[in-house]
Amino acid sequence: AGLTSGQRAVTVQRGPLYRVRGSHVTLWCKVSGYQGPAEQNFQWSIYLPSAPEREVQIVSTVDPSFPYAIYTQRVRGRGGYVERGQGDAVLLHITELQDRDTGEYECHTPNTDERYFGSYSAKVNLSVIADTLSASMAPQSLTLTEGDAVELTCEVSKSTTQHTHLSVGWYHLRGAGEHHAEEVLILSKDFILKPGPSYMQRFLVGDVRLNKVGNTTYKLFLGGVEPSDQGQLYCEAAEWIEDPDKTWKDISRKQTERTSLTVMSQGRDLSVDIAAAESSLSEGDTLQLNCMVKAQKSSNRHFQVIWLLNGVEVARVDPHGVLTWEEDYEERAKLGQLRALKPSNTIYALTIYEVGLRDNGTYHCSVSEMKTPGDLHIIQTNLSSGIQVNVKLIGHRMRLSVSTSTPQVTAGDSLILHCDVQGATSPVSVQWWHLPPQHPGPGVLVASMEQDGSLRLGSTYQDGRTRGNLRLEKASSGTFTLVIPSTLDEDDGGKYRCEATEWSRGQSWTEQREIAVTVGSMAGLGLYATLRSRIATVSYGQSFELVCQVRANYTLEEVPASVRWLFQPSPPTGPYHELVQVFPNGTVAWVAAQSHFKEKAQLMKADTSFRLHIHSAVAADEGTYQCEVEVWRRNVLPLGQPAAITRSNAVGIKVVLPESKLRVSKEDSSVEVAGSADTAIECRIVFAQNNSQLAVTWYLLPPLADGTPLQIVRANYSSVLEYGPEFSSPAQKSRFLSQRVSRNVFWLQILAANLGDRGRYYCVVEEWLWLVDGWHKLGEGTSGRTTLEFKLPGEQLQVEKTNHSVSAREGKEVTLRCLLQGARLPDTRLSATWFQVKKSGLNSPLLTLHHDGTIQSPQEGLAGRLCLRRPTAGDFSLTLSRLQRGDTGLYYCQVQEWQQQGEGKNWALQASACSGYTQLTTVPP
Repeated sequence: AGLTSGQRAVTVQRGPLYRVRGSHVTLWCKVSGYQGPAEQNFQWSIYLPSAPEREVQIVSTVDPSFPYAIYTQRVRGRGGYVERGQGDAVLLHITELQDRDTGEYECHTPNTDERYFGSYSAKVNLSVIADTLSASMAPQSLTLTEGDAVELTCEVSKSTTQHTHLSVGWYHLRGAGEHHAEEVLILSKDFILKPGPSYMQRFLVGDVRLNKVGNTTYKLFLGGVEPSDQGQLYCEAAEWIEDPDKTWKDISRKQTERTSLTVMSQGRDLSVDIAAAESSLSEGDTLQLNCMVKAQKSSNRHFQVIWLLNGVEVARVDPHGVLTWEEDYEERAKLGQLRALKPSNTIYALTIYEVGLRDNGTYHCSVSEMKTPGDLHIIQTNLSSGIQVNVKLIGHRMRLSVSTSTPQVTAGDSLILHCDVQGATSPVSVQWWHLPPQHPGPGVLVASMEQDGSLRLGSTYQDGRTRGNLRLEKASSGTFTLVIPSTLDEDDGGKYRCEATEWSRGQSWTEQREIAVTVGSMAGLGLYATLRSRIATVSYGQSFELVCQVRANYTLEEVPASVRWLFQPSPPTGPYHELVQVFPNGTVAWVAAQSHFKEKAQLMKADTSFRLHIHSAVAADEGTYQCEVEVWRRNVLPLGQPAAITRSNAVGIKVVLPESKLRVSKEDSSVEVAGSADTAIECRIVFAQNNSQLAVTWYLLPPLADGTPLQIVRANYSSVLEYGPEFSSPAQKSRFLSQRVSRNVFWLQILAANLGDRGRYYCVVEEWLWLVDGWHKLGEGTSGRTTLEFKLPGEQLQVEKTNHSVSAREGKEVTLRCLLQGARLPDTRLSATWFQVKKSGLNSPLLTLHHDGTIQSPQEGLAGRLCLRRPTAGDFSLTLSRLQRGDTGLYYCQVQEWQQQGEGKNWALQASACSGYTQLTTVPP
């Protein structure tokens, strides 16, 4: 801005930039408006945060000795170098970023012009941040049949402080030596799913999907795998950041380990059979398996055979006949316990000597046809049917018996169970299982003890507050005793099973025995309470009712009963609070701390139910409710301890505000102002409820702002005004006024608008409603943008447009230039206004010289330090004395020409112009 033709200008990439440690970064720099040779030279330097005024030279296109010592080795080793794109543009490369590379980078072009004219350097800030991106996937080797489905899981996370986006993609490599990966499905940084060309049709019909589970888990689903899916699959994650020039940059990429996928084709002319000499064996026998391949002209074809046990590879024989054992079987093969042979091109044999329990399971052989023996491309694959091999153990002499000293107990009493193991010669592990009488099934794990004596409790028995602290102890005689300190109810009765397993040389033998026990109910009384509500979500002011339904194996009317209502606020602040208790004689006792319930609650009792009715619900009523019922034996006075107590399930009640129907006009518009006239910005309400109140907040986005809006003024629902920090001075308050001109229209009045008021304005409207206990905000809406522009007169003044950079020490004075050039109209007067562009982007007027000679300074704190000497009629240069650190910034002036419309008449604006920008930098003393 402000440059003329023939004036040199150096520009660099907009900052600040953020890149991760260890990455390769490039910074571009180009020069224009220069004279001299087409190939210009460039020099790159850095200003470190620890010494922001000290230049550290990095690399030059003309001087090999230019780098300072700390960069010499990196530049020589191509760790930092300059790439020339064309004669007047280069790229600075830093191949592996380090923490010390954080700083302000300056690109400088040595002068080749006849005279110095323009800018010769430019700067950009670069921050080096930690690389927090991680991507992981467990490597697998999968063998599937054509048409099967497969799901792969990729875990991706990041913890970068800056605002970044993630993209997650899945890629496919067809062969082991293939380097070009094809895209399967990608979730882009813009949250758009993009299938690869080969997977587009399957994506459209739902056979290729990507599901995100939680914050870090991404799952790829392939339904109906095809032979073309064979190969390797992996996941790649990338972290993206938006640079100030609105482009997105991938600052980090991570690939996971790969999953190998083999797809066996259905059909074609290849068939495979498997047979065993004997499938039921005893420990130590020999297992002989044969795999027979049937195909036309098989002698001229090339097959690879893979032996599988329970779907896991054991060994493979390639088309050359080379045998490869999986890692878990290599040692046994070296000892001669395993052997795989290829008697012919259609018969393959697997022999296992001295079989054991680990050899139990289902065996398959998978046959793949290759185009040529050395080619990795698979033409077709077929899988044999499975053959089940069972290995029986011999030599097991362990004996088991169970007993109890508590065959019949009452709820609350202890259960003691014994499991006696005899004849075991190796370490034994024991598990106790409960088979509840009313819930048939495999049983619930109570506790287990491993061979090393470590104890593990089942999930149902881990809470010591329920049944006490369970114990499983082993006596020296081989007896394992289970103690349940406190039984709950009849459901703790039924059968208990002890399973003992003896372990020896990788093999195991298991025996089990069961014993039955009976648990009676407390004092013969079965008592249950169920709490329910017809509605779980109520609106402010609405009523709701809770019903506590009681069940028992006796008539409730015949026994004394009380109910206690309990409440836990949302979110929970601790345990449940007691609200009220209704005693058997009808006495009601409210808890003082819950008095707000007392005023609007109604308590009722029916035959077998208790009711709590709450009127006019408010936020304080939101939470979880329970009822607790106590009963006593009939005809027993005084009541004393209750015979039975039960607490109901919890019921949550949510109290919500009415839905907001507010709609604000989103239409963008513009307002044009001539001179320093008054103007207004409109905010229009499309729809709002009749009984609601509205609050409006006005915001400004200045032309040079970084995107952060400035709050001008807020008028709350009571029309009380609150100004933002940038508009809180008396001068600003007197110029910016919020006004409601009708029920659906608000105006922002701007009095005596000046050039500093340019920008985009918008409003945020809030809808408030009075509900029972006070005012509540229902919602809000944001308007479209209104651009405020200034209409320039037909004539334009000639003011110096050159941009300047000025440095001065704090405490000194500095003069900022503003020079009028060219001729003026006769009988005219001039006015001038100086502006400072603040960090927020707001153009703040500092001083105005009116055409009648009066001077106005809106900022009282600066008035004593500003001076407009005006040595000539066209010189409006501003002198700023006693410089302070806060004076650093961008300044410019506006000059206007006025002419009287006739004797005694008003002065009218004839011409206007703005100067170039002056960048003032204050230097500490």
